[in-house]
Amino acid sequence: MNEVFTGNNSGEQVKGNKGLPVKRWVAASLAGVLWIMPVIGNSGPSFFHLGSAPVAQAAAASFSVSKLSEEVITSGAMMMKYKITTVRSGKSVTGLADVIRVDLNNPYVSVDVMTGKGGNLTTRQSTGGMAAETGAVAAVNGDYFNTGGEGSPIGGQVSGGVVVSTPSQLDGMYAFAVTKDRKPIIDEYSFEGMLTAEDGSQFPLSGINKGAYNPEGGSSTYSHSNAAYIYTDAWTALERPKNSSTTPTEVLVENDVVTQISLDAALPVAVPEGAYILRTHGLAAQFVKAHLAVGQKLSSAYTLRSKTTQQELDPSTLQTMIGGHTILVNNGKAAAFSRSTTSIGGYRARTALGYSEDGRYVYVIAAEKNNNSAGLSLTELQSFMTNIGVWKGINLDGGGSTTMVDRPLAETSTTLTFNTEYGTEQRSIVNGLGVYTSAPQGEVKGIKISGNSVLLIGQKASYSLKGYDTYYNPIDVAAGNPAWTSSSASVTVNAGEATAVKAGTATLKAASGSASAETKVTVLGGEDLASLTVGTATAPLLAGASVAVPVTAVAKSGAAITVPAASLKWEFIGFKGAVGDGKLTVESVDPGVTTGYAIARYDGFSTAVVLSAAVATAWEDFENTTYPFDFTTNAAGVTGTAAVVPGSAERAGSKVLSLSYDMTAGTGKMYAYAQFNGTAGKSIPATATSMSVDVMGDMSLNWLRAEVTDAGGATAYIDLAKVIDWNGWKSLNIDLSGSGIKFPASLKRLYVVNVEEGQDERAKTGTVAFDNISFVMPSLSSEAGLPKGTASMSIGAKSMTVNGTKQALDVAPIVKDGSTYVPIKYVLDAFGGNAVWDGNTKKIMVLRGSKALDLTVNKKEFLLNGKRQSAEVAPLILNGRTLVPLRLVTEQLGLTVKWEQKTKTVTIES
Repeated sequence: MNEVFTGNNSGEQVKGNKGLPVKRWVAASLAGVLWIMPVIGNSGPSFFHLGSAPVAQAAAASFSVSKLSEEVITSGAMMMKYKITTVRSGKSVTGLADVIRVDLNNPYVSVDVMTGKGGNLTTRQSTGGMAAETGAVAAVNGDYFNTGGEGSPIGGQVSGGVVVSTPSQLDGMYAFAVTKDRKPIIDEYSFEGMLTAEDGSQFPLSGINKGAYNPEGGSSTYSHSNAAYIYTDAWTALERPKNSSTTPTEVLVENDVVTQISLDAALPVAVPEGAYILRTHGLAAQFVKAHLAVGQKLSSAYTLRSKTTQQELDPSTLQTMIGGHTILVNNGKAAAFSRSTTSIGGYRARTALGYSEDGRYVYVIAAEKNNNSAGLSLTELQSFMTNIGVWKGINLDGGGSTTMVDRPLAETSTTLTFNTEYGTEQRSIVNGLGVYTSAPQGEVKGIKISGNSVLLIGQKASYSLKGYDTYYNPIDVAAGNPAWTSSSASVTVNAGEATAVKAGTATLKAASGSASAETKVTVLGGEDLASLTVGTATAPLLAGASVAVPVTAVAKSGAAITVPAASLKWEFIGFKGAVGDGKLTVESVDPGVTTGYAIARYDGFSTAVVLSAAVATAWEDFENTTYPFDFTTNAAGVTGTAAVVPGSAERAGSKVLSLSYDMTAGTGKMYAYAQFNGTAGKSIPATATSMSVDVMGDMSLNWLRAEVTDAGGATAYIDLAKVIDWNGWKSLNIDLSGSGIKFPASLKRLYVVNVEEGQDERAKTGTVAFDNISFVMPSLSSEAGLPKGTASMSIGAKSMTVNGTKQALDVAPIVKDGSTYVPIKYVLDAFGGNAVWDGNTKKIMVLRGSKALDLTVNKKEFLLNGKRQSAEVAPLILNGRTLVPLRLVTEQLGLTVKWEQKTKTVTIES
């Protein structure tokens, strides 16, 4: 969350042992943190979390909380959803929060920390991944951690009485714990430990399974300087820890007996199961040399101590502990922050933990920041927590790390509770808090039907019957071959397979033994839609061209639905084509046609893809660039350059954009960016259906991508090459038609990605180069070639003048109820375009340039490029000819209209 934690460059480290009462402490990435970048100085690297600038915390003039819903997850755990309304800078804003309330009086439910992959430190995994691995029925991200470190938490961590990681020596960092007798605790803790040699000599133990950091309030600048740390087999990384420039002395201890000593060098082994490695430096290393020998015993003892009460806390009495950040709520009121929050400010997604005054309920809290929610400041989070009954609570990691998953009733696995700040992407973090059930299987309590509640005509969908028992855990009810029925001809159903036949509603019912369930299904007709949108609005009019054409319908209720192919009928104007497997293919172009249309129809509702004779438009060849390029990265230790340089070999005499990178000192997923024009990027002015770029590869096997910010502010990622598996220059062509990018857009950067998985197979150093970037932008050419000029016609006169030439009309313009109506055919003859008439539905579709206008006789509603809109007047039929409202049509088609009252003359210009 943009909190700053510093790394230790001269400290010493130790490795861990699952055999000790030492278990895995886990931490979650800093909320809102982008990355931790090293700043190298005389004292070694310091790690800074880089993220969005702090936002001023506005004191809410009004603040209200209302519960939207609640649903049982399992016996003793309830999911509750809330809406928060507050005022910021005089404007009302809405936030959403999700709370899992765990009843500690219920013997079947518990909470416990989840750690990385396989329950190990120095591995990372998403919240959902950890929940699936450990069998949690719900979970949330956990503690803060250094994103440039190995992957260990900042705070302490205990599971089942076993210490996984000890608290860091940092001020104001609170932790949440539950004792084995099911009492919740929130406090700030320090760690106290002692090593005792066989000869009785002792040396302080500074911690267990800790990454390097700069401690606060002590005499040492570095956490591991002159110190001894234990690393158990929970610590899987071979470096104990990394980012330490000193030479350690390490001791392998098995069954409390020293079995190996490595003086002034790290042991070249991972920690054996059940053993631990004692990592020492300075005075601690001198203690090893003076008092330890192979075959001798070495014992360790430690405890946690409350910084507020000074009372000891035996870790073995804890069921779980997870570290956090500042205290937020104390005694049911907003507490003074125990740690500076200036770097974790702003309105963000937030994660928090708390408990009720009587200690019965634990509150697992996540505030959303997405398209539906404005996020919360820390002070707003405090207000929310006190509103729902939190007596004492702390802040956990948040921002982009905020993730909650839960298991819906009768389902067998968890799903994402809400979209994160980055959509459905879940960050890999070091730990989280899971909710678990130990209830036995009960009797069937209820069943429910799972499946779509909204269908489109022609769509097929599968429905399943799922049950839950008396403990609200899933139970199999499908074995009895349930009987299915539908209440309406709108939907037919057979063995759970439903087909939408016509617009309307139907109740699907399934019965299994004495239990039954119902669900209402609505089949949307064209009249129920607000819009119909093709993912690719424009395409090249070229034989053989193929573009993705995903179609999305938005109901008047706001629900968005992907339209299946069986629900659509396609019509082609100006070319012959076909749609299959989600792609539109141009088979041939009609002679003389420069603009074509692919019309998608759904139950009388239509939209169109505009095809034009587009060619690749040169966008950047780097010959005369006037804006800067910068090298940036996400990871500490990654260096490189990005600059326009003279080309070599086959590019001699031209200029190219060169991107060089060195990732040898970095860890995790690493990026090397060539940034265009600071944060502004370079504009892509119109809808692009494809992109081409020449790339000099380096055979690094890394991933090559581009990043675009679109007109809606969304970030889109374009895969240029999944693997850079070539040397020298190569031309890449990328289909953008299904990307969903809203244009105009800006290309922000081109970059190389070195992912964690299989990292040893890819090069960490290299140079790639880019040249001749171009885009196919059909929308630029769809308006080209349309006739320009002036046309005039008079009310009641069966003639019109076009660019000075008079021509006859078979029906005269009229004025009705103050609006002028004209035969649209003649307007299109003069200014370009097509009109398609459907006598059965009394609809006329007007096509001109990039516009598709759908009108219905005697209806004021119309469609423009697949979006429903309203007008003041409707088309009408006069003497067998359809007349349309002149001003409505011409303005929607990009023409201008002038009215001369004295002569009753209409003038149209383009």
